[in-house]
Amino acid sequence: MGDIRQSLLPRDVLSAAKELLYHLDIYISNMVQSGRQPPQVDSKTLELVEEFILHAPKDRNAPARRMSALQELQLLEIMCSCFQEQSRDTVRQLMFSALFNLQGNQADESRMSLLGKLVSMAIAVGRVPILECAATWSQRTHRVYCVRLAQVLVDDYCSLVPGSVSTLQNIHSASPRFCCQFITAVTTLYDLTSEELTPPLELLQMIVSWIQDDPRLVLITFLNTPISSSQPMSSLDVTPLGGLVRWCIKAPLAYRGDKKPALTNGSPESEPEAGPLFSALHLSVLQVFMLLPTILNEKGLYGLLALLQMDSLAALTSDLSRLLDQADKHTHKSSTDTHALSQLALDRLAQALQVAMASGALLCSREDLRAICSRLPHNNLLQLVLSGPVMYYNNIHTPPLAFSPHAAHSPIASHPTHPTHPTHTPHTAHTPLATHPSSHPQYPAQPFMTGMPFPFRPSH
Repeated sequence: MGDIRQSLLPRDVLSAAKELLYHLDIYISNMVQSGRQPPQVDSKTLELVEEFILHAPKDRNAPARRMSALQELQLLEIMCSCFQEQSRDTVRQLMFSALFNLQGNQADESRMSLLGKLVSMAIAVGRVPILECAATWSQRTHRVYCVRLAQVLVDDYCSLVPGSVSTLQNIHSASPRFCCQFITAVTTLYDLTSEELTPPLELLQMIVSWIQDDPRLVLITFLNTPISSSQPMSSLDVTPLGGLVRWCIKAPLAYRGDKKPALTNGSPESEPEAGPLFSALHLSVLQVFMLLPTILNEKGLYGLLALLQMDSLAALTSDLSRLLDQADKHTHKSSTDTHALSQLALDRLAQALQVAMASGALLCSREDLRAICSRLPHNNLLQLVLSGPVMYYNNIHTPPLAFSPHAAHSPIASHPTHPTHPTHTPHTAHTPLATHPSSHPQYPAQPFMTGMPFPFRPSH
């Protein structure tokens, strides 16, 4: 394709970019058709992309070609149509790679800028092929750039235009692969270490809704990744489970519950409460863990592949220890509330550890767990998890998600009984599930049932 450069130079920027996209489509289609293995776009073609689409000057002394905002919008529309009309996924993926695979040069900033705008438009107008290509791109790209793309989308749909999050939410069924990667990226971005790194409530509500509708959504990338393929060390995690667990555990202490409501047209905007949302998320994450024994067995990976890594759990417990120390010095809330929130965070940690170990997602010894939890204050449920045996769950067809109301009043129930199917209801994560007396009415005590592979219900 190097010989078309002279024909592109006299054209205006939009016309040249459109013409190059046309030739790129033909070039890649012919390459795929010929059966060339592996199909790879040559360096000359990549240079044309940088010069006429990303507008990185070939000569440092030459002035950079720039598009007006209207021309850029038109280019995005042309690109959307190009990917939509190309029926072969292999060709689409190669075109996307030629346009947006990072090359480690100055044109990468232009790549990321154009990519963010293209994916944002694809969400708005429902261009699923672009979302699928973006999902593949995020599996192969350094997590730093995946997080940057996620930040652009959060800004566009959760910050700049109030109420537009519903547009983002609607892609859940259209491109589950993209949604899974998006969740992984935003849980990497928002680590709850500061107010700025706390997920917007609209984003949180959307993710909770996605996972409640389809718990397998967060496993899509894992399910579609060949076992033999090795993920780059710098890429996103293969599932967002680690990030979601971090959210649930840190939320009681890290989330600013005293933030003022956002203003829309001069009046406070109605927002959901964070507490019930994180409670619902915690329940959903536990349910996802319960899907894993079957999946890991089917892949021949049960006991061989850890989807939760010990280094990330060690970082989580270190953060939690710091937050608990800060909570002890907190002066804005009563000591009773602070203690209840601290115990809630520890209860959730205990439940997540037990469920993850029982489902095969976490592979470690009790000594390993005790080491990373050594700085945490005492918690009854956590102490039982750290000292008791792991009750691996084999009867994966009847997940013990229900609980016995009578057992809730007994600190330890040795022989709990379970119905054939879960009996939890949509409000489970929002209301206390037992009338067991506790030091704080909003956070009932968390009995531990040794006959079950994990605590009988999620903390909320």
